[in-house]
Amino acid sequence: MDQPKVERMLRLMKLLTANNRYTIEDLGNMLEMSQRTIYRYIDTFREAGFVVKKSNGFIRLDKQSKYFKDISELVHFTDEEAYILKSAIESIDENNIIKQNLKSKLYSVYDYKILAECVTKGSNAKNVNNLAEAMENHKQVRLKGYRSASSNSISDRLIEPYKFTTNYIQVWGYEIPLLPDGSPDPHAKGMNKMFKVSRISDTEVLDSGWQFEPEHKSAYIDIFRISSHNQFPIKLKLGLKAASLLVEEFPLAEKDLTKISDTQYILETKVCNYEGVGRFVLGLLDDIEILESEKFITFLKQRVSILKN
Repeated sequence: MDQPKVERMLRLMKLLTANNRYTIEDLGNMLEMSQRTIYRYIDTFREAGFVVKKSNGFIRLDKQSKYFKDISELVHFTDEEAYILKSAIESIDENNIIKQNLKSKLYSVYDYKILAECVTKGSNAKNVNNLAEAMENHKQVRLKGYRSASSNSISDRLIEPYKFTTNYIQVWGYEIPLLPDGSPDPHAKGMNKMFKVSRISDTEVLDSGWQFEPEHKSAYIDIFRISSHNQFPIKLKLGLKAASLLVEEFPLAEKDLTKISDTQYILETKVCNYEGVGRFVLGLLDDIEILESEKFITFLKQRVSILKN
């Protein structure tokens, strides 16, 4: 099979396993292929053992396909890993033909920002697939035996899942309060929460559809991997040591760093709360100057006073 054909089939596979839904006509337009070619490639997938599903004109590869999980095991990138991979390729000399080949092969199939879009693996695979199916069909899900670190309890949760975080580590869902007997409480107002997938014992996709879609709202995730519905600006001057450690520990911070001399950098970004950046700054106080904001300085002073006591 020639390389261009392989590339086209991989592009098609990516679209057929994405969360978005496409018709044969959509796929043909996006990939600049005839519908006949699309059907022929889909038949090839089916013959290779993949399960092809079609519903209301939309077509996709079922993530329960026999070989899908095998492929998932081979491709497993977080946003940070993808960013490092991209940076490594970009650092190769522009005239090096290997660089061009790597970029051509990798970026023709994957956008580094969404490398982990449809990849799951390990013991969480079943729960991730159930949650993804519920999102696609706008169904409610019962999280069975969810282990909450904040409340130090294990209980069932009823949610309307609507978004995964990077690499399916967490899922955003609108939680519907439950009565003691496990049934939904019709009088209680729920809220959007982020649930860690590894803490879910099992999942049950229910027949009941979303009832609170207008309330669905996911939060931001900052460079320190903290999530929140709020964002607060900060501006720091970093020495060489602090800047180097920052990028090593939090690679996505590099895009918010500006070099002002050989040994000094400015970090200007927005954080979801001061916990993550606070831990970083307190560990490197001798190499960091806080330029903004006063609220962040007050937060650090409170932390320091607690440590002294």
